[in-house]
Amino acid sequence: MQRRQSFKTQKQPLQVHHKNQTDLSAWRKGGRIDPEKNVQNHQSPNNQKNDSKQGSLEQALSYFEKVQDRVSLKKNSVLQKHLTTVESIGLQSGLPPEAFDVLLNVALSGKLADTVNTRLLKSLLPASVIPETSVVSSVSWLCVSKCSGNIQLLFLRWLIAVFDFIDHKEQLHALYGFFFSFLQDEKMCPYVCHLLYLLTRKETGEYIQLYEMEYHFISYSGMQSHLQALLSLYKLYCPELVTITLPGKMKTYFKNSEGPWKAGINTVRRRNQENSPVFQPLFLGTAQPQSRKRKWNTQLIIPASSTNTNNLEEDKKKNRVDLYSMSESFRVEQLQTFSQLLQNIHHLEFPSQMGSVLTNPLLLHYMNCIKDESIYLRLYYWMGQTLQEECTWCALDNNQDEEEFKDFLETVYKTECFLQEGFSSCEEFLYKSLPLWDGFCCRSQILRLVSWIPLGSFSEIKSHLYDPLAQFFFTSSLYFKCSILECLKELLQNWLNWHVIHLDSESDSQVHSSNTTHSELLNEVAELIHFVGWISTVALRLENNPTFLLYFILDFYETACDMYLRYNLPLLIMPPAGVFYPALLSMDSVTLNQLCYIMYRYRTNLVAAKENELSKKEMVQFRFSNQTYQEYNQYITAMVGCLWTSSVFQKDIHPQGLRMDDELLKKTAVQEFKNSFNIVYHPAMMGYAVLFLQQAWPDDTTFNFSLIKGKKWNWYLEYLYAHGLKGLKVFIESSINRVSQASHSKAGNVQV
Repeated sequence: MQRRQSFKTQKQPLQVHHKNQTDLSAWRKGGRIDPEKNVQNHQSPNNQKNDSKQGSLEQALSYFEKVQDRVSLKKNSVLQKHLTTVESIGLQSGLPPEAFDVLLNVALSGKLADTVNTRLLKSLLPASVIPETSVVSSVSWLCVSKCSGNIQLLFLRWLIAVFDFIDHKEQLHALYGFFFSFLQDEKMCPYVCHLLYLLTRKETGEYIQLYEMEYHFISYSGMQSHLQALLSLYKLYCPELVTITLPGKMKTYFKNSEGPWKAGINTVRRRNQENSPVFQPLFLGTAQPQSRKRKWNTQLIIPASSTNTNNLEEDKKKNRVDLYSMSESFRVEQLQTFSQLLQNIHHLEFPSQMGSVLTNPLLLHYMNCIKDESIYLRLYYWMGQTLQEECTWCALDNNQDEEEFKDFLETVYKTECFLQEGFSSCEEFLYKSLPLWDGFCCRSQILRLVSWIPLGSFSEIKSHLYDPLAQFFFTSSLYFKCSILECLKELLQNWLNWHVIHLDSESDSQVHSSNTTHSELLNEVAELIHFVGWISTVALRLENNPTFLLYFILDFYETACDMYLRYNLPLLIMPPAGVFYPALLSMDSVTLNQLCYIMYRYRTNLVAAKENELSKKEMVQFRFSNQTYQEYNQYITAMVGCLWTSSVFQKDIHPQGLRMDDELLKKTAVQEFKNSFNIVYHPAMMGYAVLFLQQAWPDDTTFNFSLIKGKKWNWYLEYLYAHGLKGLKVFIESSINRVSQASHSKAGNVQV
């Protein structure tokens, strides 16, 4: 294997010869060097200090390149000095590209003790990029087994951690089979699987056949997480070659390889992000502050795009020439416009750091247009591991970590809104973390993520979601209760939207499977509505029926009452009596108006459902139950008896209704108790009645409500409608006249 040109043979390799070349002072400052400004400031103290560091690094690299025999660290002050120099510059400013060839070769050649080699590898952080030729050259040392097994493992961890900083990867992809051969090494297998996972592309299908030879190893060691991750990716590309059954449940697949280099890597990413000449922030929504140390908020800046503007221009010219070449991959760091996305949509190469996709709308458009399961799989692994490692109430207790974690969860939520679907890794994270959550940390972000939980089995949702939410709901403040109700309303809307989208895409050949999905959806939605009805009933009793809480409860039922016509879902569930009657007797006109609109929409949906059943347009298995019609008729009788006929105490037949004997009502000493809840005397409407009397009879100060009758009754109705009570209007126009006529007859209720 050809070795990179020796550092020693380059003439003044670390000095500036071109405006686009970097030097150590530039790496330390995190910026580019202007030659003219460099000359002007040559005598400045900072430049003198930087020149001293530059000279020290040159001496250190020259020393390590000349090392021939094994040297002891304790007995050699020169080695200690140069090792300290490399560590200091590497961890503070990053190393220049030319340094990696020398340091990787000496660390993997076995010439130095493992202690020295370990310190060298841990200091190998790039100032900009890592040359691919240096990596390929260092891989060749694995063939001759000069270094120990621990150093080989550390090298693989380093390679995984800095994978996105390697300037090109064509030669690394050519070494796929070489890395593949290390799978039989039990200690190296987890890291080799991770590296192969990063290198695997559709073009590597021929290597997937080799994995059949590894089945004996799987049977020997069991289906471990790293093997499952690699096999799941192989199965996406070549399902016919991977016949092994993979577990349905997923977990953290790869060990964290960034440990020793994590802080330095984040520093390099930020520096490249700030100084990149081609960087254009692509945020979802409003701009967000840059994260100081977390890996998820870094924008999509692969270092190759920030090292040399001329190189990027050459790549652009090359891409214009080979624009439609399917064999050429298009690096996503070059993706800047939507037209570029369309032109290169079939050969984009995603980075290993899949978190960069979350803040790039162009790549999210790609995920929407191209259903590439491998992208979702990679994002699933990355996001699941990141959520588990960085969850502040599961791992750390630090205010700064909480702010960083909030930013990440907010970004994930915006991505889910953009894609209009939830991530299964977020669902699993919520199920695991909600029992440990204190209800305060990242509250709004957690509830937003809950609203995007995808459909699943009721047993899982009940035990992992409904039960923890119920505990928070009953023991929390009024505001938190309303936040949970709003979250569950959005969850219902997302499920119903999913149903509408998938219903349109179903074909006739999928009738059986779609019916199964339809049944599951009906069960899940029904359980969600029943759950909200239960917690709402209890909450109204605990909080003494506050108007603020009633608004959010009825807002949920505004969606639930229209599922049949608006979302084409043959399901309607009435609110429980513990919700209906507090709303009917509320002292707030907004609440009463909401309830009237909801009952109007229930009637519209039920009438349409009955007509479709009679015309046999609906499948028999999806008929509404008679209980739904019965509950509606009971509620409508109570509403008409209250608001219109003043007969609620005699006509209400609901078991939890307002029916009372006249003898008991007389003991209340309330005059005209029969009229207590009509649209004139109702506590929620009395304010309007007073204002109407003031306008109709300005000289009358007795406020005689009995004057509102006959034509004045109709004028009063028009007065109410003019003040925005549209729910009351549609309810009266659709139901009251029919019931008022029937009220003189036998039934006195609405039959649909």
